[in-house]
Amino acid sequence: GGAAEAAVLDSLAPEAFAAVREASRRTLGQRHFDVQLIGGMILHQGNISEMRTGEGKTLVATLPAYLNALTGKGVHIVTVNDYLSRRDAVWMGEVYDALGLTVGIINHEASFVFDGSRIPAEDAAQDDATRDATGAFKVVHYFLQPCSRREAYAADITYGTNNEFGFDYLRDNMKFSLEDYVQRGHHFCIVDEVDTILIDEART
Repeated sequence: GGAAEAAVLDSLAPEAFAAVREASRRTLGQRHFDVQLIGGMILHQGNISEMRTGEGKTLVATLPAYLNALTGKGVHIVTVNDYLSRRDAVWMGEVYDALGLTVGIINHEASFVFDGSRIPAEDAAQDDATRDATGAFKVVHYFLQPCSRREAYAADITYGTNNEFGFDYLRDNMKFSLEDYVQRGHHFCIVDEVDTILIDEART
């Protein structure tokens, strides 16, 4: 049941967090700081973790996302806009990919899965300057493989906005057959900018 599963996940947390930290170091060259590990523990417990600008929220989310994705039931990561969902999914996609997890992205007009092989050789040979915000969209475009919405939701970890997740949920509930649903259930969710999403955007 749920309680037994939660207990198993809690017991796996130290090894899971260590695996993510090592995968991040090897793929991105970024090693989670202690404050980020603590932030990840707080998020896993279902609480709000306040991270200051520059403390690496995007990297923090990889810890509880990986741990809770081990159940195979899917993890949603809610971002503020479509651009950030693509950027964060591509940026962290290398970490998840190294750990054997798939990543989906839900945007307004399209959906994608992360594919680490979809980058031209000349870009891969460049230094990390291609990772910054200015060049992110160019790199993002290469890493994204278009797919159906259902396929994006079938990924181990799915990035998207509160609007898209919310309206897909509503559209699913208007369908006549469960086979037509694009979402596959709601297991674990991480909300970026939780004050914006749950207060300012609460009408959605």
